[in-house]
Amino acid sequence: MDQQAYRLPDLFHHSYEECIVIAHRGASAYYPENTLPAFKGALEMEAAMIELDVMLTSDGVPVVFHDAKLSIHSNGKGLLSYHTLEELKAFDAGAWFSPQYAGTTIPTLQEVLELVAGKIALNIEIKTEAVSAEISGGVEEKCLQLVHDLNMQHHVLFSSFDYRALRHLKKLDSEIPVALLYNRGQSNGRPPAQLMNDYQVDAFNCSYHEYMAKWGPELHQLNIPHFVYTVDETDQMQQLLDADVSGIFTNRPDRLKALIDQRRNGKKT
Repeated sequence: MDQQAYRLPDLFHHSYEECIVIAHRGASAYYPENTLPAFKGALEMEAAMIELDVMLTSDGVPVVFHDAKLSIHSNGKGLLSYHTLEELKAFDAGAWFSPQYAGTTIPTLQEVLELVAGKIALNIEIKTEAVSAEISGGVEEKCLQLVHDLNMQHHVLFSSFDYRALRHLKKLDSEIPVALLYNRGQSNGRPPAQLMNDYQVDAFNCSYHEYMAKWGPELHQLNIPHFVYTVDETDQMQQLLDADVSGIFTNRPDRLKALIDQRRNGKKT
């Protein structure tokens, strides 16, 4: 697939010639999602990229957590955005998954960047709850600053379901790779190619069902880089590999990597 027209993150020890293994919230089938153990697990499983979610604390610190409410994946209560970083760090974000991970805390984006810098690429999804109408001082600018501070700008792909964030990111840094996470309500019937042009983004992310039912042919015909979420079953992985997708988000990066390795070795024999 010719991807020269688009800006994509550089990968460590991998190539876009093969399907990219993207660890969804880390290796989250085996570790509590969006935590340092999950990201370390993804590194050990040799994923090519880690996907994570970013929210903002009440004192304006980007932290890695998926839900607006704390109660699903921590022992905290209420909205994450109502708490300071100090308050969030007192919550347990691992015991819900297994007693083995009791005491695991909600990581800051800075902590994750420091862990993975020079080792793996990141897909940083900015959650809608963190986005505002303001560009200056907003979540996008804060995340970009951390990425540049740790010299990760060539190894990061930003994404969001909130199309305001896409515009903000490109206004702040026109060279940063950005993916549009397909949002039917905000798309108003526009197909992938028009959305890519309207928001000047570099990749199109969609669900397995959206890809299989609707978007696959157009994405391939127009050579649009595309990453499909979230696929854990072997038969669905095989379907997407047969379709030559650019990358797959999975909670089981070891399973997807094994399939890709098997197919590569089969071609060589």
